[in-house]
Amino acid sequence: MVDLPSVENVATLAVAVLAGIVAWDAYWLTKQRRDVPELGQLPGGGFAWESEGVHEAVRQWGNLGSMAAMMVLPWGLLEASDTPIIYAIVWDFFLGLHLISLLIPKRYAITSTHLFADGQRYAWERLRLAKRQPKRRIMLLRNGWGPFGPLPLGGASESLGLAREYIKAMEQARREKPGRSESE
Repeated sequence: MVDLPSVENVATLAVAVLAGIVAWDAYWLTKQRRDVPELGQLPGGGFAWESEGVHEAVRQWGNLGSMAAMMVLPWGLLEASDTPIIYAIVWDFFLGLHLISLLIPKRYAITSTHLFADGQRYAWERLRLAKRQPKRRIMLLRNGWGPFGPLPLGGASESLGLAREYIKAMEQARREKPGRSESE
């Protein structure tokens, strides 16, 4: 018979991985102000805007629901798995921090070469506008990511309208690029 790792070792590993994810996301969240220092029309062409908490709630509604489920689920399993309660408390603490980070207003920018979102920079060649667009956000898809590729953008409807026009212009320019085939 195979000896399974102790419940406490598994719980420690799960909490450590979650803490790493929260720290990683916090790093990218702090980076966004450096990447997008100014808002509005950008000097070299392009547009930058900032969302508000309510826009991020609309943008992240699926993730927020998942976080709520992940916060509740361990409590039903504590007794059955004989896991000390402290692990569930620490788990919920880190998930709460992650949940808050999802709701913090974000900065976005569109330039002729890149989209800046969530503290990261995406080349336009790696993105495309989804065929079906939600009403209160912009949905981009990351090429090659399959079902894990959605990249929603949040913001006020005026900002999103202007951003959508810039994105369409970027896609049009990419399609018209010399040497590019229609199948790309």
